[in-house]
Amino acid sequence: MTDEGDGGRITLRIRDGIADLRLNRPAKMNALDEPLVEALLAAAARLRREAGLRAVVMSGEGASFCAGLDMANFAAVASGSGAGLLTGRLADRTHGPANRFQHLALVWRELPVPVIAALHGSVFGGGLQIALGADLRFATPDAQLALLEIRWGIVPDMGGTLLLRDLIGADLIRDLTYTGRILSGDEAARLGLVTRTCPDPHAAALEAAREIAARNPDAIRAAKRLLNLADDATAARILLAESREQDGLLGTPNQMEAVRANMERRSPVFHDRPDEAGG
Repeated sequence: MTDEGDGGRITLRIRDGIADLRLNRPAKMNALDEPLVEALLAAAARLRREAGLRAVVMSGEGASFCAGLDMANFAAVASGSGAGLLTGRLADRTHGPANRFQHLALVWRELPVPVIAALHGSVFGGGLQIALGADLRFATPDAQLALLEIRWGIVPDMGGTLLLRDLIGADLIRDLTYTGRILSGDEAARLGLVTRTCPDPHAAALEAAREIAARNPDAIRAAKRLLNLADDATAARILLAESREQDGLLGTPNQMEAVRANMERRSPVFHDRPDEAGG
């Protein structure tokens, strides 16, 4: 299955339960403009409804994953034209606790299955914040990652300050935010901002997605719900949620199939639950 986003800004291919989502604006280093933002939001909404989905791999075509906000938006601010993505009231809540641009980064956490971001080239500003919304980040050793907003006289505002707090220390968040310092993929991995480095992050992400897709899909979705909860909830709430998720898994057909397949040393054959689409 293949889809093209608005104006060809993305490509989305779904095969064997794995979604291969690519930002497709290579001439502009996949910089964020209105059509690309809309295409990504539409893709996320579709993936939430996709029955049989097991994992998502997100990457960028061309030389970079995403170089952040299209510079035309800053030119519009400088000229006072009132056009571009930086206009309007960002304090207006449009998606629960978030605005539209924060939702663009957070929505990948809200998908019911793991999302892996494959990073190369420039991963700047809003591009980095979108990647932070993924469950895992694989990067080339020479990828360049940065919160560049300070260079434009603004702050990270796409959920980055929320998502970073679970990955790196508060002093490092301040360092990156105040300076706009660029990290290599290798340094980002050492600091915990990137899960791992590899020569071909897209290939590695697809391989990881296939490994995830071979596991009990009910358990994978339950695990993501638990891990999302663990970011914010109290110890008592997390412990109760663990027990409830386990109660919902033990003795189910897919859980029993995982046990039998392990004992019989064969590949398991899992089946979708009727209510699986949408989380």
